[in-house]
Amino acid sequence: MEPYVKSHTDHGITTIEFFHPQGNSLPSKILDALRQEIHYAGTHDSMVVILKSSGEGAFCGGASFDELADIKNEKEAIQFFTGLANVLNAMRKCNKFIIGRIHGKCVGGGVGLAAAVDYAIAVKPAEVKLSELNLGFGPFVIGPAVERKIGTSAFSQLAIDATLWRNAEWAKQKGLFAEVHESVVNMDESVQRLANALAHSSPQAMTEMKNIFWKGTENWDTLLKERAVMSGRMVLSDFTKKAIENFRNKKK
Repeated sequence: MEPYVKSHTDHGITTIEFFHPQGNSLPSKILDALRQEIHYAGTHDSMVVILKSSGEGAFCGGASFDELADIKNEKEAIQFFTGLANVLNAMRKCNKFIIGRIHGKCVGGGVGLAAAVDYAIAVKPAEVKLSELNLGFGPFVIGPAVERKIGTSAFSQLAIDATLWRNAEWAKQKGLFAEVHESVVNMDESVQRLANALAHSSPQAMTEMKNIFWKGTENWDTLLKERAVMSGRMVLSDFTKKAIENFRNKKK
């Protein structure tokens, strides 16, 4: 299957779904399409947004290693990481609540997406890991979103031990996931229940609540772009290029 981002709205509920054959990773085209769809949902008639990915494997494998490996200069590198920053800012500024359907593992940028939704509903196999340090840079762009959701201590644990998976219960205890279910069926029932309830709630109240919940993030348009520059410079290092190539070779 070809990568895609698609959305549809039904009874006030907009569902945005993305897919990439490489573990639902996030190349630039996927990131830009996500940004556009989230922005559109926030400015049109939907009452609530569901963010999900396709398949039965990972929810999101983070950055596209093929695209990272092909980056040739600092401009391209910064542009790539700015794409992720733009998605997180679109989620932050969307005046509708975003429910995350987290059906599988989250790595790197996938953890960032899970942190930037307003309410994440997951299943037990949805483990989380920030692998960036193992690749020679850090979770700089997603850091503010993850730290906001789970606190500095838990964020530092994830960021420092970049090879260790944390299970879904850990993620729930730290506040990344609001709910963890035994099965996909139970997760989907909960996603739909909450979405239906929010679709019949006051749009003005929900907008004001979201503004309150995200108070203190008004500088993120600048902050996340600065973090993208930081990541872009580091990804060009010999250490990172070698680490990415080693990772790609293991996948072949």
